[in-house]
Amino acid sequence: MLVSRASINRVLRRHGATDAHGRVRRPAPPKGWYLPEVAAGRAEVDCFDFIEDLKIAGGPLLNVLTGKSLHGALTDAWVLDKLSAKGCMPCLLGRWQRDGLPTHAQFDNDTVFQGAHQFADTVGRVSRLCLALGVIPVFVPPLEHGMQNTIEGFNGLWQAKVWQRYHVDSAAELQARSHAYIAAHRARNRQAAEASPPRRPMPEHFELDLHAPLRGQMIFIRRTAESGSVHLMGRHFAVSPEWPNRLVRCEVDFDHHCIRCFALRRRAPGEQALLATLEYHWPNKPFKGEL
Repeated sequence: MLVSRASINRVLRRHGATDAHGRVRRPAPPKGWYLPEVAAGRAEVDCFDFIEDLKIAGGPLLNVLTGKSLHGALTDAWVLDKLSAKGCMPCLLGRWQRDGLPTHAQFDNDTVFQGAHQFADTVGRVSRLCLALGVIPVFVPPLEHGMQNTIEGFNGLWQAKVWQRYHVDSAAELQARSHAYIAAHRARNRQAAEASPPRRPMPEHFELDLHAPLRGQMIFIRRTAESGSVHLMGRHFAVSPEWPNRLVRCEVDFDHHCIRCFALRRRAPGEQALLATLEYHWPNKPFKGEL
């Protein structure tokens, strides 16, 4: 009779004849752990992302801009014919006029959200909108585990409940199906929305001036290189040689002309030591896109 491999392993472990260690499972950090006020439940963050290249049979390729708040589960989905920062603007403005302004707005590093990557000190249209409204834009790497879970999970849910469930013949029909699903989703999560951190009202008669000087701050979640440096705003900054290949939160403060870099560890999310305060003077680059 042949003995299975699992039985052999159990016998060896029982007699202490193995030197392998079992996986240590640690509790997951709280939602938004890399933003202390969000993790503590005192601030809200709206997460945004794109579902790209959805093909209608016999029709065009479409893209869907999705949004979901971290604590309140306030969801949205907008069907767009192309990826563009200009197309995102009315979507964000409409959401925030209806629901109020969050403390943070989180995006990945796509140029639609962040602006062009090939030029230093570039601040894109979406970032300028956030700064003008006093909303802190947060840019997180898409490949870092867990940081995009909120919006990516909703992307999968929207595709299962709307895109894969219904056959549509036009973008307008898809948007109508999406509106119905978003309304139902918000109704189911009304209690979470009511218990979420407060949101500020949208300023009345708001008009965006894309050439106005930048105020407030932007946040970049980055992983340092082997030398302990980070790349953001199209530049390399030396943070700490004692923190190589580790996560950091970099706060670009336009009011105080500095970048504050904090150490991040999932194993100890409550410990976020200040690693460096770097001098940074934004050169007040004019906005060069279409107005």
